[in-house]
This record gives sequence, structure tokens and C-alpha cells, in this order.
Amino acid sequence: MSDTKLRCALVYRLESTGGTTGGDSGTGDGIALTNLSNCTLLAKYDHASDYENSGGSNALYGDREKNYAEAVGMVVGNDPPAGVGEEGVLGGFKVVQSDMHQVIYGADSEGLCLAIVTGLKYPSRTAIAMLTELYTPYSEQFSLQAKSATTNSLTKKSKTLLSTTCKKYDDSSKVDKAAALNVKVEAVQAQMQDNIAAMLKNTEQAESLAERSNQLNEQANVFQKKSKDLRKQMRCKNIKMTIILVTLVVGVLVIILVPLIVRAKNAAKGGRMLRGFLEELGEA
Repeated sequence: MSDTKLRCALVYRLESTGGTTGGDSGTGDGIALTNLSNCTLLAKYDHASDYENSGGSNALYGDREKNYAEAVGMVVGNDPPAGVGEEGVLGGFKVVQSDMHQVIYGADSEGLCLAIVTGLKYPSRTAIAMLTELYTPYSEQFSLQAKSATTNSLTKKSKTLLSTTCKKYDDSSKVDKAAALNVKVEAVQAQMQDNIAAMLKNTEQAESLAERSNQLNEQANVFQKKSKDLRKQMRCKNIKMTIILVTLVVGVLVIILVPLIVRAKNAAKGGRMLRGFLEELGEA
């Protein structure tokens, strides 16, 4: 029950050995701790509505074969409020905790004791404020009856008052400014943690993008270098092909033109010889 839930509210009458409530005369110490003889349950209100059963794993007080009102009565009886001397004032507050819950209670000089059971994270200052607020109307309505009431006889009569007060203090952050501030601080902390997580995630993404960009730049540089090399290779191949084609053309022209030239020369030479021969014949 390590939570901020309000579980139940209870009212007891504390009686000393002599049959009277209150402390030793003139001591101002309130209820005598050494001679408390009886702790009578006057009223109870189970705000949580699921801890009425006795015993079992879901019981408010573990596996004890006692209902929660009797168990709280044992706590109060074993360690009653102390220092209750002023009349008409609830005091001597005590907080008793276990690994599952906490009991907060106090009493007045007449032995009227108010108690509540809450989760361990319910602020004790809020619980004491609730008991103090509840005491005034309760004592005004039931103080006379409480002195002689039998066990559990005021439960029905007290239900409206107890339930109203429990509902008001059910959410401690609504009635406790410090608790409300703490809730806001926790909300801000949670938001900051979310923001930091988002920022770290964005940073990781940015780093990943930067790394990816660097890789792309490197790949682009490699591609550019390869493209330049390829252009050089293609240029060299083009030059080689041009040279080869020119060579072939020249060779073909040589093969074709040389015989023609030779023939033309031979023909010219033969023509000159024929003209010379004819001239010689004409002279003869």
C-alpha cells in the first residue's frame, strides 16, 4: 500500500483504569499512558470500500484474524496519544507505519480519539489537518454520546460527516499546497525528463544524419574521381581510335593512289617516248 490513498476513518473512546478519560489531575499530560485500560470503537467509515474483510491477503492488516477497526484499536491502545492537556483540542498526534500502510491518530483531553489509515505516501501533515478539521464538528455533534456509546453504535450517525471529510481529503494534492506543489514539481521533472530524452534522441538522429551525410559526401567524391578517371580513359580511347582511323584512311589512300600515280607516270613517260619516236620518223 505504498501509495497516497486514503483508506478509512475511525473514532475511538479511550478510557483509563479508573473509568475516567483524560490525564492525571494537574499534570497537563492528557491521557495517562500507563493506565489506559480500554479503547472502544465508536464509529468507522471504510472509504476504500474493500478492506472490511478480516484476514486474507487483501486485508488491511495482513493475515491477522481481526478486522481493520480492531487492528487500529490495538495500535492506538498500545501507543495512545500523549501530551493532550488542553480541553476541546485534538492533539498528541502519532504516526505508526508498517510496510503496507500508516495509521495517523490523535485524541482530546476527554479521550475522544480520531484515526485514519492511509497509504505510506499520503502526507502526514495532510492527515493531521484532516483529523483536526474533522474533530470540531464531530465533537460538537457527538461528544456527549461518545462518553457512553457502545461499540460501533455511532457508525451510522457519523457516516455522513466521516464520508464528507474523507472525500474532501481523498486527493491530498487538492488540500495540501505543499503536496500540490510537489505534484507540479514531479510533473515538471517528468516533462523535463521527456524533453531530455527527446533531445538525446534528436541528437542521436542528428549524429546519424551527419554520419550519413559524410558517407554520402565520401561516396560523391569517390564517384567524382572515378568519373574523371573514366573521362580520361574515354578520351585516350577516342584519341587512339582517331589515330587508328586516320592511319587506316592514309593506308587505304596510299594503296589506291600509289599505283595510279605510278601508272600515270609510266603513261606520261610512254607518251613522251612515242612523240619522240614519231618526231624522229618525221625528220627522217
